[in-house]
Amino acid sequence: MTARLADIAAQAGVSEATVSRVLNGKPGVAAATRQSVLAALDVLGYERPVRLRQRSAGLVGLITPELENPIFPALAQVVVQALTRQGYTPVLATQTPGGSTEDELTEMLVDRGVSGIIYVSGLHADTTADTRRYEQLRGQGVPFVLVDGFSPSIAAPFISPDDRAAARLAVTHLVSLGHTRIGLALGPRRFVPVQRKIEGFVRAMKELLDLPSDEVEQDLVQHSLYTLEGGQAAAATLLDRGCTAVVCASDMMALGAVRAVRERGLDVPKDVSVVGFDDSPLIAFTDPPLTTIRKPVHAMGQAAVHTLLEEMGGTPAPQSEFVFMPELVVRGSTASSPGVRPRP
Repeated sequence: MTARLADIAAQAGVSEATVSRVLNGKPGVAAATRQSVLAALDVLGYERPVRLRQRSAGLVGLITPELENPIFPALAQVVVQALTRQGYTPVLATQTPGGSTEDELTEMLVDRGVSGIIYVSGLHADTTADTRRYEQLRGQGVPFVLVDGFSPSIAAPFISPDDRAAARLAVTHLVSLGHTRIGLALGPRRFVPVQRKIEGFVRAMKELLDLPSDEVEQDLVQHSLYTLEGGQAAAATLLDRGCTAVVCASDMMALGAVRAVRERGLDVPKDVSVVGFDDSPLIAFTDPPLTTIRKPVHAMGQAAVHTLLEEMGGTPAPQSEFVFMPELVVRGSTASSPGVRPRP
């Protein structure tokens, strides 16, 4: 015990007597000093005495899609850290193919008495899904916030990136490089973020290149899956249609697009430029480093937690959509169109 007291005292920069007073819950110790001693316990790996352990302010559920796409773990990390700092215990529930559904995960979390739930890219983003499940949840008195996807029929706060602006940023960048045949590869059309990206893409192609909207949507938009293989398949189709640049709705799809280009013996970006979406962790270190639209993950995650805590605290946030601006990050996967490259 003496050795342990000495270690803790040295780590905290206080006397052993002060450490003893803190561990025994005695008065007469400044709050900052008490916190230093508790922090020293944590750093040295000692368990806090039961009476000194911070009680959880409650459980908060976080339901995400599969974690293979690195943007979801990145967002989950922001949410988990923000909740933990506020004294809440996060419970991460992940949907996997063939695993539990969103409804089953919701029931599990409600049964465990969660104080609130944050949904990321859930059924609220699917225009074909029945939204009455959210009305039932609200009827049970469980506050919730919805991230990525908007439905006017759901009375709840929404946190979204500006998908239309994201598509426009990508098109503007590629047009500035001389590309006129630009394709868009994205997921199934029934999802709100997909529909918004198409709207932004079609509008930008019309305004910047004077291309008819129906022609753009018919010839230059290709739906697939949000996977590497899905991006590869969509890009292959767009390359067949003469595209010299491909905008992808996720970084995973963009990596698939790079593979599709290389399978044809072509080079990225010399022959074909590729733009991703998300700016997922490590995407700056791919070959080539990926030009992408950075999703404001940190701001969105913080906003989701702040909004949920307001809901849980009895001061509901507006039942509307909070939209966050994305950012273009130019790296090595985009270059001038082959047709306009300056001659040496």
